[in-house]
Amino acid sequence: MLLLSRPPADSLRTFHGQDPQVRCYRSHFSDCMEMRASSAVVASYLDRHDEWFRRCAAPMEVQALDSQAYVLTLGRFGNFGFEVEPTIALRLLPGHEGSYAIETVTLPAADPALAALYDVDFQAGLTLIDDVEQGRPATCVRWELDLTIWISLPKVITMLPDGLVQSSGDRLLRQIVRQISRRLTWKVQEDFHGSHGLVCPPRRRATF
Repeated sequence: MLLLSRPPADSLRTFHGQDPQVRCYRSHFSDCMEMRASSAVVASYLDRHDEWFRRCAAPMEVQALDSQAYVLTLGRFGNFGFEVEPTIALRLLPGHEGSYAIETVTLPAADPALAALYDVDFQAGLTLIDDVEQGRPATCVRWELDLTIWISLPKVITMLPDGLVQSSGDRLLRQIVRQISRRLTWKVQEDFHGSHGLVCPPRRRATF
């Protein structure tokens, strides 16, 4: 049994398939955020993420690592009575011809106890698509996210049927992304339109 020496986060993924307590959950998500301005205006706003990212990510705790990267504490989530409060570091890469990317980076001075519980691979892309709404410039910010989480579950949970453990984890992953992405999307929309004196589009349901 591998419980006597839990793997660090950077090797959790290599223990998947070897240790029955290390489970992997992955999914793909996509949606569109409507902005009532030209893509050039939206791009200028996105490029200045140091002005809006921490404000829009609240109530998640956010700490800047450098001019491009941030550490986020996502909140407390759990299943079957097992809870974690995941913290990840994301780098917002500079835009290029209307495309942006966000990726995970290594957490500085990560807590070894937490590092032995989970590992996260977050790969997101945003594309600005010009549109017209009622004769006025508009932009669809199309985003896609590939998210993979490796997590070390308590042994008692792994005694449950494998299909139940996997499906419950997949469902929880979708709930986390839906909750965080929906809230962040609304806040970015509201912040952008408010800072530009524009009427914000009504909130709509996520597509996932």
